[in-house]
Amino acid sequence: MENSDLILFAKTWFKANEWKVYPFQEQAWNKFLDNYSGIINAPTGSGKTYSLLIPVLLEYLQRKEIQKEEITGLQCIWIAPIRALTKEIKLAAERAIDGFGMDWRVEIRSGDTSANDRKKQFEDPPQILITTPESLHIILCNKNYKHLLKNLKSIVVDEWHELMGSKRGVQVELALSRIKNITTNLRLWGISATIANLDQALDVLLGVDKINDNHIIIKANVQKEIEIKSLIPDKMDNFPWAGHLGIKMLDHILPIIYEHTTTLIFTNTRSQCEIWYQKILAQDPELSGLIAMHHGSMSRELREWVEENLHKEKLKAVVCTSSLDLGVDFRPVEAIIQIGSPKGVARFQQRAGRSGHRPGEKSKIFFAPTHALELMEAAALRYSIENNIVEERIPYIRSFDVLIQYLVTLAVSGGFTSEEIFKEVKSTFCYHSITKNEWDWILNFLVNGGSSLQAYDEYQKLGIINGVYKILNKRVATIHKMSIGTIVGSVSITLKYVSGKRIGTVEEYFISQFNPGDHFWFAGRPLEFVRLKGLEAQVRKSKKKTGKIPSWQGGRMSLSSNLAEALRDQYVKLKTGNYDKDDPELSTLAELFAKQSEISHVPDRHEFLIEYFETDDGYHLVFFPFEGRYVHEGLAALIARRLSFILPISFSIAMNDYGFELLSDQKIDVEKYIDKSIFSTQNLFEDIQASINAIELARRKFRDIAKISGLLFEGFPGKTKKERHLQTTSHLLFDVFREYEDDNLLFQQTFEEVRTFQLEEDRMRKALKRIEHQNLVFSYPNRPTPFAFPIIVDSLSRDKLTSETLEDRIRKMTIALEK
Repeated sequence: MENSDLILFAKTWFKANEWKVYPFQEQAWNKFLDNYSGIINAPTGSGKTYSLLIPVLLEYLQRKEIQKEEITGLQCIWIAPIRALTKEIKLAAERAIDGFGMDWRVEIRSGDTSANDRKKQFEDPPQILITTPESLHIILCNKNYKHLLKNLKSIVVDEWHELMGSKRGVQVELALSRIKNITTNLRLWGISATIANLDQALDVLLGVDKINDNHIIIKANVQKEIEIKSLIPDKMDNFPWAGHLGIKMLDHILPIIYEHTTTLIFTNTRSQCEIWYQKILAQDPELSGLIAMHHGSMSRELREWVEENLHKEKLKAVVCTSSLDLGVDFRPVEAIIQIGSPKGVARFQQRAGRSGHRPGEKSKIFFAPTHALELMEAAALRYSIENNIVEERIPYIRSFDVLIQYLVTLAVSGGFTSEEIFKEVKSTFCYHSITKNEWDWILNFLVNGGSSLQAYDEYQKLGIINGVYKILNKRVATIHKMSIGTIVGSVSITLKYVSGKRIGTVEEYFISQFNPGDHFWFAGRPLEFVRLKGLEAQVRKSKKKTGKIPSWQGGRMSLSSNLAEALRDQYVKLKTGNYDKDDPELSTLAELFAKQSEISHVPDRHEFLIEYFETDDGYHLVFFPFEGRYVHEGLAALIARRLSFILPISFSIAMNDYGFELLSDQKIDVEKYIDKSIFSTQNLFEDIQASINAIELARRKFRDIAKISGLLFEGFPGKTKKERHLQTTSHLLFDVFREYEDDNLLFQQTFEEVRTFQLEEDRMRKALKRIEHQNLVFSYPNRPTPFAFPIIVDSLSRDKLTSETLEDRIRKMTIALEK
């Protein structure tokens, strides 16, 4: 069959389903059949999945007709970042397969797949296997993986923009480098919704060799209409602080739930998700049974129940986290509510696209601020979307921890030779710069433990037999299979009813604070803690209405560079009055900015504001770059270090997305010691390095790298190691490398990652250059200003106060400031 005949066949099926074939879909079908690889770039809900599922089927029909015989074995691997998306892809694929009259099987392989089903997938593989990066590497652990993959003709990486900016993307790169070498005529495609650096995304996906010259980026000319509506508080406080507005917006949110068939309520953290679910039910008990929650720590059974009931239109609302960010097609979802700023344009668009998730349908999203200044972020989000401004995703390079894990994977599955795998690894974007000396160091590290750890057998993982690197110890292989992955966090404790039914997971540090009989909430349920047995916390249902809500480590996001720039533009609009007076966000904030101007100053784009004032807590030196929390964390440490060279003084540091504070108990002559030189990019690398050591960011980062590379093992099921023990071991290893082996590649990688991803050194450098060209404006208000107040509250929240004490203290401060 010619390409045109195959495409006509697909179009006929689309027409039978009353669907429109978009030009980008037809272009993708043609290029796929012409043996191209590439990336599909299209907005959420525009038909991206079928742009590649269809040609996978068509190519097989074409090949089958040419070869005149049945073709068996695995034909396509579809890689998805989250398990919820795998189910949706499976349903879409099966629908097309049925429509085409084919007898293909589609199966999922993830962490939820039983051992028996995994075994069957090797013995009798499906034609399409939908999997995750972690499960793909577990496949590579099997000695028969080459046999499974020998007939593979295509790989599709879904939501590539999400994977590329993480070490899971590196896992994909490494797996692809192996698969490309053991298959022939492989087509490799990525699907991406929202990303600015598409050319680089293609380079990362295909590797430096690009498979062949046939590669392309296909952009969909499909405009997804997004309606954004900010929910304006009834009363706007002049002294905002993070979080205090959130729950007060319930009266605005409940009508939205009732006005729409189904609404997804996105929160940025799992703790926030639990709190909002509770508060909504407390405010309106009639929603009981019609509202649910969904986050990654809930059990698979609970999450699947929620997803199924969304499809069946049995739920009015679901409070969720990023667990429902991607790809899942819930037809009845009409509206999205975003609680608080998502801190990025792409994330906001992705979530908006969960509603109207059909080509041509409008997406509707409501923005509920958790504090007044977040309305400014809403205005910046609208501006960015209207002007098609989205973020780049920064790919990881030289992630030696992931490479070490991968090499052990290959050693478990039968071994590897240095020359062959070095060539494959060097063909990837991540490791293209790796030198032969670095490669030899990694192999020596795996065989001997490196120069620092060679006396300890547990770090000697591989042996060499006839030039092949292999696992010599079954225990090492067992531990490795349990540790594959790059998503790291605190030790997880499984929550189970005493009867044995699984509810989900919480982190060890949270459950360790409870005694038998204590109560807490999880997945919207009041629970009583019964006992802790190994890695299982046994609980029973409770009728108590009070109790703690779990919190999870991390979760704080920082403004993206695009959103930060758009935010600064909105500040200038408010200062100059050059904005549409019908603009809901800026008009609402006009009074707050007038208060800021009255007490201090509102900077324009040529000014950099520095405030200095005294309170009972000490002397506050506050800077306002408006660059995001992570950049401010680095800038605060940098400026503190540089000031300490000029005068003997120590600071405590606090920051938010708008600025940072240096608090001291000594009065200083600000304008004498702070000038443009303090913001110089000269010796920035050395100063950041020293600052990192001072605030121990590197130690925290190293623990993650140690876990991924296998230096830290969390323990066997039922015999897990305490979080304190893991932290102590991590710190010990860090200190050993620092003292005796500072050329250790994992040790060096730690500082690279902190500079690049934690402190965002490139953004910090750009911010400093921008400040160098601005006029420094010093302000000496007699009290905290509206801009400074939320930063001070952020520092207070780190003190060991109960939430009630904190709120009381903030309330008193606010009353005093309003006088």
